[in-house]
Amino acid sequence: MESAEIRRRWLSFFEERGHTVVPSASLIADDPTLLLVPAGMVPFKPYFLGEVKPPASTLTSVQKCVRTPDIEEVGKTTRHGTFFQMCGNFSFGDYFKEGAIKYAWELLTSSVADGGYGLEPEKLWITVYLDDDEAEAIWRDVVGVPQERIQRLGKKDNFWSMGVPGPCGPCSEINYDRGPEFGVEGGPAVNDERYVEIWNLVFMQYERGAGDGKEDFPILGDLPSKNIDTGLGLERLAMILQGVQNMYETDTLRVVMDKATELTGVQYGAEQGTDVSLRVVADHIRTSTMLIGDGVTPGNEGRGYVLRRIMRRAIRNMRLMGATGPVVQDLVNVVIETMGQQYPELVTDRKRIETVALAEEAAFLKAIKGGTNILDTAVSETKAAGGTVLAGDKAFLLHDTWGFPIDLTLEMAAEQGLAVDEPGFRRLMQEQRDRAKADAKAKKTGHADMSAYREIADGSGATEFTGYATNQGESTIVGLLVNGVSAPAASEGDEVEVVLDRTPFYAEGGGQLADQGRIRLDSGAVIVVRDVQQPVPGVSVHKGSVQVGEVTVGASAYAAIDIQRRRAIARAHSATHLTHQALRDALGPTAAQAGSENSPGRFRFDFGSPNAVPGSVLTDVEHKINDVLSRELEVTAEIMSIDEAKKQGAIAEFGEKYGERVRVVTIGDFSKELCGGTHVGNTAQLGLVKLLGESSIGSGVRRVEALVGVDAYNFLAKEHTVVAQLQELVKGRPEELPEKIASMLGKLKDAEKEIEKFRAEKVLQAAAGLAAGAQDIKGVALVVGTVPDGTGADDLRKLVLDVRGRIQGDRPAVVALFTTANDRPLTVIATNEAARERGLKAGDLVRTAAKTLGGGGGGKPDVAQGGGQNPAAVPEAIAAVERLVVETA
Repeated sequence: MESAEIRRRWLSFFEERGHTVVPSASLIADDPTLLLVPAGMVPFKPYFLGEVKPPASTLTSVQKCVRTPDIEEVGKTTRHGTFFQMCGNFSFGDYFKEGAIKYAWELLTSSVADGGYGLEPEKLWITVYLDDDEAEAIWRDVVGVPQERIQRLGKKDNFWSMGVPGPCGPCSEINYDRGPEFGVEGGPAVNDERYVEIWNLVFMQYERGAGDGKEDFPILGDLPSKNIDTGLGLERLAMILQGVQNMYETDTLRVVMDKATELTGVQYGAEQGTDVSLRVVADHIRTSTMLIGDGVTPGNEGRGYVLRRIMRRAIRNMRLMGATGPVVQDLVNVVIETMGQQYPELVTDRKRIETVALAEEAAFLKAIKGGTNILDTAVSETKAAGGTVLAGDKAFLLHDTWGFPIDLTLEMAAEQGLAVDEPGFRRLMQEQRDRAKADAKAKKTGHADMSAYREIADGSGATEFTGYATNQGESTIVGLLVNGVSAPAASEGDEVEVVLDRTPFYAEGGGQLADQGRIRLDSGAVIVVRDVQQPVPGVSVHKGSVQVGEVTVGASAYAAIDIQRRRAIARAHSATHLTHQALRDALGPTAAQAGSENSPGRFRFDFGSPNAVPGSVLTDVEHKINDVLSRELEVTAEIMSIDEAKKQGAIAEFGEKYGERVRVVTIGDFSKELCGGTHVGNTAQLGLVKLLGESSIGSGVRRVEALVGVDAYNFLAKEHTVVAQLQELVKGRPEELPEKIASMLGKLKDAEKEIEKFRAEKVLQAAAGLAAGAQDIKGVALVVGTVPDGTGADDLRKLVLDVRGRIQGDRPAVVALFTTANDRPLTVIATNEAARERGLKAGDLVRTAAKTLGGGGGGKPDVAQGGGQNPAAVPEAIAAVERLVVETA
């Protein structure tokens, strides 16, 4: 029975018995304590806690789940996996133990013809919690399971919780006896390899508190009602119904392994090492496809890091099995074809999934190329020094520069017999995060003690923002800080932070820069405001300097913003909303906002996209934006409940937290977003929007930069001037410029090729002389020296191989030549077969030279290449090569 049929039968069985079918929730957990959904009941947690009323008293689902705590064990055993499907039936105050038990037995043991799974009743064993007499009695007296096939187990095995505070309760597990070939008899209490758990019935009665492990936590009390949460592992049941040894041989994973064997040439079952790699690939590619399908993109934090980690493990294991080129597209397509039967959205979203996966593969293959050399050099240096632990700073360099997840570094180092200073790596990572947080905090607080702001907030309450309706107004100074310390007064020239009871100044937030302006006191004192931040929620801190007079707490003041700056920022912010909507129209809902900055006359907008936006699409987006401007659409703002905003289709920024009441900004019939910023009143006020281009700022995230209003006009005016100058230079009309300039560049490129050809011929002419001047080192012909600076790597390689070929007879030969190109030293070293028989290998010689040059390198025993950072060290590198030849020959 295929997995898709197992899923269909499950949902059909419970739907026929009055359960409402609930589609699988996204793998992205809607729970602040979780990155990803690790269990089938997670989407139902609010119902069990009584926080939200369920849509019906009985529900059923097949939920996608991902667990990664034991990721290093995936593939090494046949029991560990990251993605699985949990079939569940749920009761909220409806049926309890007897109902759940009877449903489970009926579905498992009914014949296939009657819609069941057709398992033999005598092969099913039951476990119950230690003191759950009620459950045992139901299994024995109502269902008819013999007493000898019912076992009692403790809290570790038969008491369920999510591992975090929340619902919990005793459980009863149904186990299938796979037969004596899987171990000794005695039931699941003795052998859980033979008696494999397939269905767990959780009798949800209690709420647990915080605690460690599966047993050390307090029971806080009863849930509002007795509930049922059951979970049947679809992959485990498939293993039994398909008659295979483990879950990797079931239909949805075996096809991925088969494709991997096709791409690499290895066979499953032939060798333990490749079997492990095949299982890693099958599990990780399936999990990656499902995560990308639910909107996760590779990154260095959170769930993005989980995806990046497992994708890169899969790609590396393919390379360990012999794959040399891109493989992800073929593997992902197999997953989509197989899992698409159960989740059709994978098929409809195939292009996006492929694009994200291929981009990550390309990035990792590039990282492997550079990072592996660095790692090899670090490993060699560590071993040469007699060490057994790779330094934490090396692991940090690989992560920070080359994108190597620490797990990959641990694996690759272990393969070469080294441990990694993981605590040292974690310390450097934390220092980097701390620096970033400190920089952000400094901008918010100006290095002031946070308690000073909290005291002001406690004494005066939140600052009333009047800037939506007015640009100036009366207020009172309720707080004053000088050099980060609370003060009663400040004098002319002092740098100050001022808190007003009410203000027209917009505090930086939501991507919009802060207002600037002046605060005037009745005494004649003036404060120039350069920035406004909210270090404590609701309290606006005006940062600036006292230009004239003395400022005191409690003084009356008149606050006025720079109106021209505000208007320019408002134009940029409204243009950002238009750009967001236009991009979503062009690229789909995946082009969701990932950040923005609205400054006077210009803005930048970050959005999700797995690849570059074609120029033609960007042109269409720009045209649509400016078309909206010409329609003179009204821009309005309205306060409403978050639920009402969602009903109206308002776009919320991903990752933002919103309260119950939100502000919705609507631009005619074109755009509707949750936003707290300031905007124009009509799109005509923007004048003009000019998109300058787009670029990548991270995996799966692009950035558009643009100009608005007068700034856009000035840009186009300058471009017009440049076009006029080019017309004069090439003597052509504007529409002829691309063709004429392309022709000029083509001629220039041809000339450069001729020059390069001449220079290469000149370099290669030196081959005969270099070969004739070979040193004799213990019978080894050694050619070592430099060639003219600027010689490229390809030409240097050709020269080295030419010189090696000119050394006659069976004489051992080593050719090591150096050059400097683009201020970086480069070396290529080659040896012939006779030299290699004497122990002289090009790779060893290159690593010695590259280490001296302050870099790395590698290659094959017959020819290798390396480089470094220090051109001045070339003579020392030459001497190092000569010494190694003397020592080895």
